[in-house]
Amino acid sequence: MHEEFEEQSPPHPEFLQSQVCFGNVPPDWLTQNPKLEWLQLISVGFGEYLHLDWKQPSRKIQMTNLAGFFTEPVAQSMLAGVLALYRGIDHLVILKDRRNWVGDPVREELKTLDQATVLLYGFGSIHRRFAELIAPFGCRVLTFNSRTTLGELDRHLTAADVVVSAVPDTPETRGVFSGERLKRFKQGSLFVNFGRSSVVDENALIEGLKLKKLGGAVIDVTTEEPLPKEHGLWDCPNTLITQHSGATCSIFFCSHGGTETQRKV
Repeated sequence: MHEEFEEQSPPHPEFLQSQVCFGNVPPDWLTQNPKLEWLQLISVGFGEYLHLDWKQPSRKIQMTNLAGFFTEPVAQSMLAGVLALYRGIDHLVILKDRRNWVGDPVREELKTLDQATVLLYGFGSIHRRFAELIAPFGCRVLTFNSRTTLGELDRHLTAADVVVSAVPDTPETRGVFSGERLKRFKQGSLFVNFGRSSVVDENALIEGLKLKKLGGAVIDVTTEEPLPKEHGLWDCPNTLITQHSGATCSIFFCSHGGTETQRKV
């Protein structure tokens, strides 16, 4: 049996009786279930739960995520997006739909990934797998993690042909790619984001794409999802919007007193 729940809907009665929950339930539900002992997320990201006070003596909830679970599909989606932009697949699909044969002039706009400098912001399992996938192209890979200073990041942005972000939403990652930092990007570089939208100033990204400071973007996560039809990202050139398809799920699973229940949020 599946049931739909809105973000602000009241907790399901069976959730309130549960000691274990598998799924990304609305954060405010957690404050209303004193019995809950373990929350297993069905995502890698966990930023929506950070505002809760997990240190209260009365709150002994263990929260775990799916770190590494989506590594392969997300890494392959990132590579597919980069190659699609470099080889003009996005434009060729449009030409095909229009039955418009352009021919040789198309070649002038195409690039290859060989020997490109790729900057990875974050170096978890997704980025490590992505680095393996691009190894045959002989790319120069620059990696940055939580111990890297923003000054170090800034020094290398001007050399990167591709900047890839796959980090969770935390106070440290929010707004890292601000408008000022986006201006440091190499002219014509690609920006790829498969982590959380909070890492980048979305309006500044749109401006950089429309002014062609950036050569393109592959965006899996956006501030508003679904992305409104009037949103500026839809009109950005050389931009692929993959609609949070790298990995997603909307099921939560509860267990209490030997009874197991599955619901859809």
